[in-house]
This record gives sequence, structure tokens and C-alpha cells, in this order.
Amino acid sequence: MKIKLLTKVAFATLVSLAAVTAQAAQTYLPFALASNDAGTVADKIAGTKTALTENGFEIAGEYSPYKGAHIIVVTNDELKKAAASKERGGYIAAQRIALTEMNGKVQVSYTNPIYMSYAYRINSKLPQTTAALKKALGHVKDFGPDEGKELDDLNDYHYTFGMEYFDEPLELNSKGSHSEMVAEVEKNLSAKLGGVGQVYKIDIPGTEQTLFGVSMKAPGEGKKFMDDAYIMNEIDFKPLRSTAHLPYEILVNGKEAEALHARFRIAINFPDLAMMGDNSFMNIMSSPDAIAAALSAVAGASEDW
Repeated sequence: MKIKLLTKVAFATLVSLAAVTAQAAQTYLPFALASNDAGTVADKIAGTKTALTENGFEIAGEYSPYKGAHIIVVTNDELKKAAASKERGGYIAAQRIALTEMNGKVQVSYTNPIYMSYAYRINSKLPQTTAALKKALGHVKDFGPDEGKELDDLNDYHYTFGMEYFDEPLELNSKGSHSEMVAEVEKNLSAKLGGVGQVYKIDIPGTEQTLFGVSMKAPGEGKKFMDDAYIMNEIDFKPLRSTAHLPYEILVNGKEAEALHARFRIAINFPDLAMMGDNSFMNIMSSPDAIAAALSAVAGASEDW
């Protein structure tokens, strides 16, 4: 009887440990595929936007970065509240939905709110947003790299030794006040300085955080390394496209303008991108500096465009 009891206890302990291990090992991917049906991007835009607004989302902006791709950016109260909960939380205010034409079908995909929340150190699973995106658009599967990331790893992510973390952003410029810094960015985006234009603007209630989404189109061949289409052509090559990586952001936080360093911002969405070879970081080696220069100019820090 005693042996049977000990056996049961041992078995229960093993089951418990297995459950804990399984829970601890849960991983997440950066993107979700909502659907992949026949049609064109033009056919899908209106219905996608309607589905989003009917499920509580506000359309913050949209753009077509290149042929066969359209991106819709949304926000909601839960995202804004999460953004306000951290000093640099503004990045989570926007979720991105992409429509991408591939082989006669349209891939509708979106950023995974949980993945982005932990990458940006918000550490909320954003249940309302996650459920609303699935209800509005559907959910086939999550995708991105071959292997996902655990939440702790996302919190402390960097691609490799010497490459930036979330808390090592580009410090673009500062002004005398939040309103002055916002006005400077808006002015230069309106002028499409250096080929950088405004896709959306989200003010975070109760804070001095304003998040801008920006398009980047090179004004000439010599500036191609900052171009959305150029970069994505080099790194977004898998059958399921990661178009919702775009657009890039500028965060005005108080009197300062910042942006995530490209070596973090690109890597967090493409963590399995090879360092060298075809479709690798080596192919866009000049892009981080080119992006930094373009965004600094928009923030009023340089005039070399």
C-alpha cells in the first residue's frame, strides 16, 4: 500500500513538473496569418477596415509601401492604456495589419500583440486586442522564424553581441517642449523630407508620448538603403510574407524624439535572418545608418538631405 502511494505521488510530481516545463517553454512568433484567399489587395482593403472598426479598432493610418502590399495601422483603448503604462511604452499603441498579394492570393496578416508587448517590455498579454484581431480578421496560424521566443527572451532580446537592445534607441533630437518636438516632426513629414512621410500619428492619453509611423522611399539611388521596398526585398523572402514589419516609428517622448535602432527593430521581427549570405543582414549592412540619418533629419537634427 505504501509503495502504491509513493508511486502515485511520484507520478503526480512528474506530471506537475511536465506541466510547468511545458508552460515555461511556451514560445511566441511575431506575426499571425488571418487568411490567404484568392483575390487582389484592392478587393480586400475596404472589408478589412470595416471588420477592424466593427471590432473596436480605430484606423490610425494606412499606406502601400510597394506594389502588391498595403498596410493598415490600428489602435484601441487597451493599446493606448498599455502604452501609457511605461515611460517608453508608446510603441505598443499601434498594431499593424498587412495585405500582401502572392501567387493570385492575398495574405492578410498582423502583428502578434503578445510578442510585441514583451519585445517592447510592456509585459501585458493584451487579451482584448488579441481576441478582437482574431474575431475581426481570423487566425490560421502564427508565423515568422522557425522557432519562437519565450517571453523572458523577448524582454531581453538582441540579435547578437554588439547589437542593440530595446533600451538602446536612436536619440534623434530634442526641443524645448513636447509640442515643439511634435511640430518639428509633423512639418518635416508633411514635406516628405528625405523621402520620409507620415503614415499615422497616435497621441498617448495622459502622457507626453506621441507615436508616428513613417514611410520611407529613397529620393535617389544613393539613398536606397533606407527605402522600405529595398529593405523588404532583401529580408522578406519566405512564402508567408512579413509585410506587417512596416512602417517604422518615431516616438516623441516628452521633449525628445527617438526611434528603435534598426539593428533591434529589424531583428525583433526577423530574428532568424542570417548574418551573411543571400537574404541576410549583410545585404542591408548600410541600412541602419541610412535609417538613422533619415529619421534624424525628420526630427530636425540634420539638414543633409
